[in-house]
Amino acid sequence: MTLYFDEATETLPREQLATLQLKKLQAMLADIYGRNRFYTRKFAQVDFFLGDLKSLADLQHLPLTTKAELSEDQVADDFAGTNLTYPLSAYTRYHQTSGTTGQPLRVFDTVESWDWWGRCWGHVFAGAGVTAHDRIFFAFSFGPFIGFWAAVEGARHIGAMLIPGGGRSSYERLVMMRDTGSTALCCTPTYALHLLEVAREHKIDLSDFSLQATIHAGEPGANVPATKARIEEGWSAKCYDHAGASEVGGHSFECQAQPNGIHVIETEFIVECLDPATGQPVAPGQKGELVMTNLGRWGFPIIRYRTGDAVVFNEARCDCGRTFLRLEGGVLGRVDDMITIRGVNVFPSALENLIRIHSVVDEFRVKVGKRGELDELAVEVELVDGADAEGIPREIAHSISSALGLRPLVTTVPRGTLPRFELKAKRFHYFGT
Repeated sequence: MTLYFDEATETLPREQLATLQLKKLQAMLADIYGRNRFYTRKFAQVDFFLGDLKSLADLQHLPLTTKAELSEDQVADDFAGTNLTYPLSAYTRYHQTSGTTGQPLRVFDTVESWDWWGRCWGHVFAGAGVTAHDRIFFAFSFGPFIGFWAAVEGARHIGAMLIPGGGRSSYERLVMMRDTGSTALCCTPTYALHLLEVAREHKIDLSDFSLQATIHAGEPGANVPATKARIEEGWSAKCYDHAGASEVGGHSFECQAQPNGIHVIETEFIVECLDPATGQPVAPGQKGELVMTNLGRWGFPIIRYRTGDAVVFNEARCDCGRTFLRLEGGVLGRVDDMITIRGVNVFPSALENLIRIHSVVDEFRVKVGKRGELDELAVEVELVDGADAEGIPREIAHSISSALGLRPLVTTVPRGTLPRFELKAKRFHYFGT
């Protein structure tokens, strides 16, 4: 049976959903117009006035927003920048982006917008079948990066028990998960795989665990087929993807009708899929850049924000009954992360899938660059003890060559050589000539 967070809105006909979005957008613009200096300034640049927005199509007349703009605004205006609708004293939550692609961006939430974050995560949990009867384990050390902070609020919304696993080693977290009877796990997909590695090394019997669902965020991976399959096989639990960003909000979730991609919470977000080069819309089924407008974070609004994420839209009704559009295959990668090797365009997620299908690979690192005039793709892998250190690299090279037409150099490295990650993994490295 499908579990909904708000069945009435999640199953709305798309025409009614668009009407609801327009009503929320108009209300938000009326609140921020003239009060939020950042967007009031951007509206003035295109001679936009409140009465000009009569339909969702009119949204396209507004300028796009970039992370660089927001960051530069904060540098120019000291601490908070001008994208605050209310006095700073109205804000009760401070977070910042991970800083993996530049200067961390500071983000601020009011009591109301933090509650909105929690409702978004309510959709994530409901999509994974998590209810008030569950015990959710957070394998996450809480810091300024928003990470799973909002998921804590989401657990409150659905009435589930929250079990914090911060400040503990991976081994200690496994023991705590087992002893508390945790039924759901929240962490990055990379860390879920690492916990499996630690369980094997310490001979922890995972059949003693009560886990039924693993819910992942922070990086693409839970919708990479081979990664998802390995997580599900290792934990004997269903693996669910989720997408969001500190500056945007938690915007998408995977439902139980897998594998159908991830649903955008369209009652809380308006999404566009644009050609990153021209800024023009691309048709459903075509790859483009995800552009987002949030509808419930009036204190720190985001309007037509270029996320940099590559996605494909699917507006067909899902088997779960939801009418929310889906991102096929989840977030496919960063638009600017696509690698061109000898004329072949490759997303890192595609390489991860081809490497992860080899179950004896515990961790890997990819190096891309030039040796002289030639592009080179090199893959380093750590294998489980006892694996064929000569045969497996050949098999991985064959998998990549067959799928992509590229000949990589695949080598093994001693166990413990490659880093392990709790948050976003950094497996792809680039070198020059």
